Amino acid sequence: MADVPQTLSPATPDPAADLTGLAVAPADIHAAVEVVRGAIAETPCNYSRTLSAICGCDIWLKFENLQFTSSFKERGALNRLTALSDGERRRGVIAMSAGNHAQGVAYHARRLGVPATIVMPVGTPMVKIENTRHLGAEVIVTGATLEEAAEFARAHGEAHGMIFVHPYDDPLIIAGQGTVGIEMLAAVPELDTLIVPIGGGGLISGVSIAAKSIKPSLRIMGVQAWLYPSMYNAIHEANLPMRGDTLAEGIAVKSPGRITTEIVRRLVDDIALVNEAEFERAVASLISIEKTVVEGAGAAGLAAIMSDPSRFAGQKVGLILSGGNIDTRLIASVLTRELAREGRLTQLSLDIPDRPGQLAVVATLLADAGANIIEVSHQRTFSELPAKATLLQLVIETRDRGHLDEVLAKLAASGLHVHGM
Repeated sequence: MADVPQTLSPATPDPAADLTGLAVAPADIHAAVEVVRGAIAETPCNYSRTLSAICGCDIWLKFENLQFTSSFKERGALNRLTALSDGERRRGVIAMSAGNHAQGVAYHARRLGVPATIVMPVGTPMVKIENTRHLGAEVIVTGATLEEAAEFARAHGEAHGMIFVHPYDDPLIIAGQGTVGIEMLAAVPELDTLIVPIGGGGLISGVSIAAKSIKPSLRIMGVQAWLYPSMYNAIHEANLPMRGDTLAEGIAVKSPGRITTEIVRRLVDDIALVNEAEFERAVASLISIEKTVVEGAGAAGLAAIMSDPSRFAGQKVGLILSGGNIDTRLIASVLTRELAREGRLTQLSLDIPDRPGQLAVVATLLADAGANIIEVSHQRTFSELPAKATLLQLVIETRDRGHLDEVLAKLAASGLHVHGM
């Protein structure tokens, strides 16, 4: 990806904007608090000393990844399902989702005895598909995008008399998600800024209404992936492209909601765009520092701070770790790639003579320099080297980038040519 700034010019809400006339009122969110009480975990909102020191601001983390289905989406799903009439419950519900909304609907539908069908787009992480099935829902995987999955879900639902449960553009869903904001300000009333991931906009809409009703001076920042800046485009009347695979697939939404866009336009102060390397760094940091597993979208708030710490210097900032549903294989890849960025894991290619003992020479040099060999292979055939030479390919482990530089210097001083890093 080309080098670009991590954030663009901020959204500027109307200074006279208030909470009147919105599709969701603060009273709706307070009512939702009573609906979800006892059925949803009131997750911790803890201060992170280490991340605060690293980022230069005071950071509190709201651990929504500790919900039963590992996502805040349970809140809105339960609030919406509880509002169904007896007849609607018998007919059942249908939803489209890349995973977290699916699991929230499936789990609480089963609790309430409501039949549920979930439509998930092709490419949804397998962990989310399997978890949704295990929660008792019928799962249909179809559509290349969320939008295509939504079209199928609406048509299928109408054909079978089911109630469509939208993942974000529904006042009851928004009100349910807003309960996160009430809990955060009850736990940490001194917060200056809330940073919230934006996909379709349900979470940030509910949180903004709840937070601004309690503390109007609170700054609300949304975060989207550079690859899917849909809400940014809607607010700024921009036309940034949307394409590709993002680690933050939970917020990879091409079309934000009509209701949510209006709320974001009026109440959200800023929208940051974050690149893939920053998402990976944030996921890895939360695992290594906080010992908590988050998906890419769940790490969006920390990624925004890490991409531009100066914007938050000295502030008291609340982050929502919105979800923790991520494939273990993907976690391994993210952690390994972060080790490589830190200079702790490096692939080297060296030209060596093809004769006995040369590998031992290299191994001894690396051992003396304090490096650990993780992988080793020879390439004799598919190389432009002379027939009496071979390409030695190594993956080595070092303490940090400074140590790596020392190792490379020792190899060079011994006459070895290192290339292809």
